[in-house]
Amino acid sequence: MTQRGPAEFTPPPECPVFEPSWEEFADPFAFINKIRPIAEKTGICKVRPPPDWQPPFACDVDRLHFTPRIQRLNELEAQTRVKLNFLDQIAKFWELQGCTLKIPHVEQKILDLYQLNKLVAEEGGFDLVCRERRWTKIAMTMGFAPGKAVGSHLRAHYERVLYPYHLFQSGTNLLVKQEVPIQVKQEPVEIKEINPEPEKSKSRYKKNIPPPPVSMVDLYVCLVCGKGNDEDRLLLCDGCDDSYHTFCLIPPLSDVPRGDWRCPKCLAQECSKPQEAFGFEQACRDYSLKSFGEMADSFKSDYFNMPVHMVPTELVEKEFWRLVGTVEEDVTVEYGADIASKEFGSGFPIKGGKFKVAPHDEKYLRCGWNLNNMAMMTPSVLTHVTADICGMTLPWLYVGMCFSSFCWHIEDHWSYSINYLHWGEPKTWYGAPGFAAEQLEAVMNKLAPELFESQPDLLHQLVTIMNPNTLMAHGVPIYRTNQCAGEFVITFPRSYHSGFNQGFNFAEAVNFCTVDWMPLGRQCVDHYRLLHRYCVFSHDEMVCNMAMKADSLDVVLASAVQKDMQLMNKDERELRDKVCKMGVVRCELFEYNLLADDERQCVKCRTTCYLSALTCPCRPGVQVCLHHAHDLCSCPVSNYTLNYRFTLDDLYPMMNAVRQRAESYDEWASRVTEFMEAKLDKKRNVTVFRVLLEESDEKSFPENDLLRQLRLVTQDAEKCSSVAQQLLNGKRYRTGGGNSPNQLTVEEMRSFVRQLYNLPCCLTQAPLLKELLNSIEDFQQHSEKLLSDEVNADSVSEIESLLEEGSQFDVCLPELPLLRERLEQARWLAGVQQAENLVSNPCGLSLDSMRRLIDRGVGLTPHPSTERTMARLQELLTISEELEEKAQALLKARWGHSMLTQVDGVPAYLPNCLLLQDTVNRAKEWLQEAEDLQVEYSTLYELCSLYAFYKAHAIPVRLEPLDQLEVLVSEVQAWKESAAKTFLIKNSHFTLLEVLCPRWEVGSSLKKMRKMKGECMSSGKKKLVKLDSMSDVERALSDSKDSASAVRLKELESLCALRAANESKLLPTADCASLKVCVCQKPPMGAMLQCELCRDAFHSVCVRRPSDPLDPEAWLCPLCLRSTKPSLAKIQTLLASLQRIRVRLPEGDALRYMIECTVSWQRRAREVIDSYDHSLTSQDCRGASPTQSHRTTGHKRKVRHYITDCYSEVEELMVEGLLLQVSVPETQQLYRLLLSGPPTTDTSHTEHPPYLTPKHSSPQREKAKRRMNREEAEIRDRGMKPKSKKQRMGTEKRRERKAASVSASDVSQSEDSEEDMTQCPAENCLQPEGEEVYWVQCDCCNRWFHMICVGVSAELAAEEDYMCNQSPTLSSSIPSPGCVTDPPRSLTYDL
Repeated sequence: MTQRGPAEFTPPPECPVFEPSWEEFADPFAFINKIRPIAEKTGICKVRPPPDWQPPFACDVDRLHFTPRIQRLNELEAQTRVKLNFLDQIAKFWELQGCTLKIPHVEQKILDLYQLNKLVAEEGGFDLVCRERRWTKIAMTMGFAPGKAVGSHLRAHYERVLYPYHLFQSGTNLLVKQEVPIQVKQEPVEIKEINPEPEKSKSRYKKNIPPPPVSMVDLYVCLVCGKGNDEDRLLLCDGCDDSYHTFCLIPPLSDVPRGDWRCPKCLAQECSKPQEAFGFEQACRDYSLKSFGEMADSFKSDYFNMPVHMVPTELVEKEFWRLVGTVEEDVTVEYGADIASKEFGSGFPIKGGKFKVAPHDEKYLRCGWNLNNMAMMTPSVLTHVTADICGMTLPWLYVGMCFSSFCWHIEDHWSYSINYLHWGEPKTWYGAPGFAAEQLEAVMNKLAPELFESQPDLLHQLVTIMNPNTLMAHGVPIYRTNQCAGEFVITFPRSYHSGFNQGFNFAEAVNFCTVDWMPLGRQCVDHYRLLHRYCVFSHDEMVCNMAMKADSLDVVLASAVQKDMQLMNKDERELRDKVCKMGVVRCELFEYNLLADDERQCVKCRTTCYLSALTCPCRPGVQVCLHHAHDLCSCPVSNYTLNYRFTLDDLYPMMNAVRQRAESYDEWASRVTEFMEAKLDKKRNVTVFRVLLEESDEKSFPENDLLRQLRLVTQDAEKCSSVAQQLLNGKRYRTGGGNSPNQLTVEEMRSFVRQLYNLPCCLTQAPLLKELLNSIEDFQQHSEKLLSDEVNADSVSEIESLLEEGSQFDVCLPELPLLRERLEQARWLAGVQQAENLVSNPCGLSLDSMRRLIDRGVGLTPHPSTERTMARLQELLTISEELEEKAQALLKARWGHSMLTQVDGVPAYLPNCLLLQDTVNRAKEWLQEAEDLQVEYSTLYELCSLYAFYKAHAIPVRLEPLDQLEVLVSEVQAWKESAAKTFLIKNSHFTLLEVLCPRWEVGSSLKKMRKMKGECMSSGKKKLVKLDSMSDVERALSDSKDSASAVRLKELESLCALRAANESKLLPTADCASLKVCVCQKPPMGAMLQCELCRDAFHSVCVRRPSDPLDPEAWLCPLCLRSTKPSLAKIQTLLASLQRIRVRLPEGDALRYMIECTVSWQRRAREVIDSYDHSLTSQDCRGASPTQSHRTTGHKRKVRHYITDCYSEVEELMVEGLLLQVSVPETQQLYRLLLSGPPTTDTSHTEHPPYLTPKHSSPQREKAKRRMNREEAEIRDRGMKPKSKKQRMGTEKRRERKAASVSASDVSQSEDSEEDMTQCPAENCLQPEGEEVYWVQCDCCNRWFHMICVGVSAELAAEEDYMCNQSPTLSSSIPSPGCVTDPPRSLTYDL
């Protein structure tokens, strides 16, 4: 923190500004007297003339030459000048000490040496501050930040610069000479010629003085120590040639000064010389108005670096006060002030002047606002001053430039002043009221006492200014204004004022005095006497001049003169008695009015003497006033002569003449004043005032303020009496701008009652009107309290009673319309409250009710309560209408879930509200269900149920999970379509789930197949799967309590039964005519095809033939070929895509189970194929001939049994593989194995083995049972648990299925054929025994033979077709109906 700078200037408040009308502007003294009660409170005021008042500028510009004053701005301000004076004294002190003062810097700021010196003195002096270590405190007081060792720097600077000056001021450095015998030898004359150089300073060293030719004894010794040693430290005073050692001085000097040096004695003599009084210097150049203006404009534009007319007044004001308060910057301006208008002509036109006035401007010659006329007009007492006083009775001219200023002052004799700005830039004024004059003087004396010590009348010199902010900070009221061209500024008696010019301008000013100034004028003379200030004119002479013209005086002025003379005669009598008692006996008549004012001044107080004075022959031309009789001279009082202008006997008749002129008026005026200033209980009736007016008319009293005031008061009282009576009668109205009369307002009535009681007279109607006003005010208070509260529906009765009460008052009550509005608001709120009351209105608010209430509320005056209710109703209506309009649409459209929240909390009765709310509840219920489904995998049934619930309940809401549901369903549908394309055959009457799942029944009725086929053909396209419905198979599966394995067993059992039935009807014993085969259900004929799965025969023309008859591929009939049988890879990809959908489908479960079965079947098929190949290989290795392979009967049976079991298992696996809706290579391999037939152990054997008995087939049943149990265990290991509601198959069912699968050749339907099924039909059956018996099937009659009985080896059965010897040839005309050729398994029948 650095040292604080001056604060930014804050403009004081503005003074009053008056804009008189033409009528008011006609008489300046009457207007000034009118505004005086207001304007004298601020000291200054501004008057704007009417716009058309524009006097011509009559000054002779060519003749106007003047020499301006030079103003250095930083010397104007009192505190700044004190600092500059102090710095001048310090600089002079050090200059006399031979040193140049250089002001030190602290914290990059110039050190305020004056403040430092003052603070150290206030703290008790340098020694005490050092002893108590107060330098830090002083540094902080000066505005420096603590903690930077500034205190030590201040101490060093004080000790070096200020402490020697302090010692000098206290006299400590004045040394006492020691009387020591000094032998001084005569200095030869040649010594003067030794140093012929005309140097101002003398040599500081004795060695520079040439040694005397006579003796080497020192010629100079120190006057302090009396010694002449240390010649290099011996100083010679340049004033008195005394010599001193540098170390003997107080304080001692460290070095020898380079310049002139004065000893302490000479230094005291030089510094004790009185300073010259401060004043403005005159410029060396003489300016014309034009040249001065060019200089002023150039200065301002250069200073602010912008055109003069663009510089803001606020900027100039702040910069001016900154400049006057700084020591570092020195700005000098010039001011053409106090230019006599008598010599160069006034700015206003005057009669007989050189300026020729145009005819339309002649009115300005006689205008009272013409400053040449104002001072000498009749109402001004200055007209009785005989001499022309320039600047007071004659206007002065002022030519200003930027920053040129006029300092704080009051006008001479505390008179009025008026200033008119003819043209140019504004003039800024500051003023203080007259009652604060002594306060302002005290503040300035306190802040700059050094200036007032040397110049007690400093403020009368117009050379000192002080910042208004400083004065305001000390409690002095200050006001400001900017006087623009064409405006007047009036200052009132004893009002201090100052200011500065914003730029080049031309102003004119003059003084004037009115009757009210008379007491202040005499007080000012007494004040001047104390200050020893001269008077501009003699106040006593002016009063005597007016008294000698008593007959022509205005009675008001005569009364004022009489009072002033009474005081004057009293003081004069006392003073003359005092002089007589002193011993003055000589008296002489002397006409002081014949002397000039400066020739008759009191030599002591400089007061202008007029009534009397004392003189002495010893001092001719010198006199003193009687107040300073002891200050004339030292001669005996008896030598004094009392010179007098009038004797006391002459003064009293003069005063009596004035009294006689004013006596009747005074008596009348005293009564008028008494009555008008009477208190409330002593006021008189208006009739007394009428009598006083009649008396003034009878005695022809002159028109004055008192008479005008009395007339005005009487007129007001009569008018108020009439108005009050009309108000009491209830017939008083105020005429407004229209034709209809308007009632008085309460404020007007209150003001009127106040006016009644403020009247100097009393009226009988005043108490009655006051009582009426009290009733009205009580009504207003009650109304305001009610209106300040919130609008309440329960306040209807209270408002109605207030309205009834207020209607009885015949005044304009602003509360009445507000109460009416409040009543409407309360009634409306009551209506709303009643409509919302469920007790009175159970249905609640309806739309029509809300619309009616809103229509009524629109016309109401806005109020927070009604607006809140209106907003609530409007919002409720808007919401209700929207809900009403969208209620039907919501049931059809699909809206966002956010729309549901608008339904909640609607306190309105809507037709569709219940339905909408029910919709919301159903939507929430649906959302809850949808949220519950997201916890785990959802099944398609659950999704479809949720979607069906949404559709069935017609929820007209666009729910967020619905989009996910639709996307999920669409993905499921896409998957099902993809799966259908993968599995289903074109125009298939099976569904995807029917294809994927095992069949409950194999070989349904042909009628049902035809019906389904007809429906598919009639539709023209495949029936698509609907997502919102479930097939019968899906429901059956979902409702079934059996596992998938049980369904599969049922399918196998049904298929075995179907195969047995189909094979049995194709036996040769069957009746071919009654036999119905194929899809057409007709007897066999022509080429026939046999299905490898159901073993039924089909006409080649009714079904589709194989694409390649030579290709050994199992052919399936249309009833068994239920799908396209895609590859396992495609099915696995399809299952993976379903798993990504994360929806559990019956088709997916069926597909998964199909894959499990397929993989399990593949494994078993590979094992069987591998074992089958291994058995063939081992058979081939045993021997080439069958006889060698079966050497013993037991060994042959064992081989046959093994081959037979393996072949049966291949056939069983083949059936299972054909039931699978998957295309796997193992199916073809098994089919080729079956085509090759069972291997034979002995091909040469001609006997056929007998059929297997039931006990032979029991091992196959147990084997099938073990295989099914193994498959179920594998499914459980893979996590595919069957549904809990499905139970496992019983043991007997599994046995029936296995028996059916093994007994594929059993086509007999008789109960006693069971034994034949196990016997070989060969004629010579060998009946082989053993664990493995190999069988071969005839490809014509489909009967099974032991390989060893028919002599077929396993290789031959695998490579070639086998036909028994009982089968007819293909060329036979009537083949055996039980023998069918294969491949392709075609039958030919000739009927």
